[in-house]
Amino acid sequence: MTTLTREPAHAAPAGPTRKNVMPRLGGTVWLVWRQHRAAFWTIIAATLVGVAAMLYLRGQMMDFLGTQEPTSRRSGGLPPEFETHVDRLLSIGSYLSYIPVLAGVLLGAPLIAGDLESGTAKLVTSQSVSRLRWLTTKLAVPAAMLALSTGVLAAVFTRWWGPVKGLSDGLMWTSLFSVTGVVPVAYALLTFTVGVAAGLLLRRTLVSMVVTLGIVVAIEFLWSEVWRSLGHVMSISTDQGVGPGMTPPELPAEAEQQGQGTYFLTGSGDRLDWMTCLDQIENDRAHTACLQSKDVIGWAIDYLPVDQMQTMQWLGAGAMLTITAAVVAFILTWGRKRLL
Repeated sequence: MTTLTREPAHAAPAGPTRKNVMPRLGGTVWLVWRQHRAAFWTIIAATLVGVAAMLYLRGQMMDFLGTQEPTSRRSGGLPPEFETHVDRLLSIGSYLSYIPVLAGVLLGAPLIAGDLESGTAKLVTSQSVSRLRWLTTKLAVPAAMLALSTGVLAAVFTRWWGPVKGLSDGLMWTSLFSVTGVVPVAYALLTFTVGVAAGLLLRRTLVSMVVTLGIVVAIEFLWSEVWRSLGHVMSISTDQGVGPGMTPPELPAEAEQQGQGTYFLTGSGDRLDWMTCLDQIENDRAHTACLQSKDVIGWAIDYLPVDQMQTMQWLGAGAMLTITAAVVAFILTWGRKRLL
């Protein structure tokens, strides 16, 4: 009688395998990435291209500034060639201003509306995945991708703009307020969640995109009207008269004038419109006598200083993120009850 003997199996090599070392997405995160991988890769590619372009153009600008005398930079005496760099910077800034529109219309609006139209939402939530988990992941993954890419682009653009801030009228801080600092990230997240909410309510991709576009345009108009109110308006005045040889006060560097312009200041502290006694301006003596009869002692100008920029940006971003959080809460609450 013979017996069969089996050779002992070789032990598996010690240590983790490559498959265990490499991080892998799983669950709903993997599903969301798989669903929208084309959009995510597009965002990554656009971010890399944008960063590379801005770094290249900034390098050219710094090389140009390096050939100029420091005194010419401080006095605004840069040659006309500098305007080429100004135009490039403003052009890229205008492109960045479209990020909130793209985030709301192309990323936010179709996110859930597309799943509702195709039946994917019903298929996913009929499995072991809860509606809340699916909605949370659908919001979190694109939002994280959007915040990261927008933040990188805004940071690189802000660094490009920093050395030439205020050297040209087009490069005033108020011209680029909404595309620098923390504002672009908060703005993009706001329009993204608004688009998602529209898609959840309307349940049709094309209709949601059109409605979102209208809402984003309205938000942009409202923002352009109110963001200056986030700052504290300062005033500068004179009290030595307004007669011949006297000039209005000069604003601090990079300050933006507010209101109607230059006002006449009276001895009691009241302000008169600059058109006061304008009908007698052709006669210096009559014009001076008219202003003296109204107790005009000097000029006053309102302005926003540049040192308030970061504070205003954080206040604006905080307001946007607060609204964003409210919209997210609405999406999760509505979606849990009426998703399908």
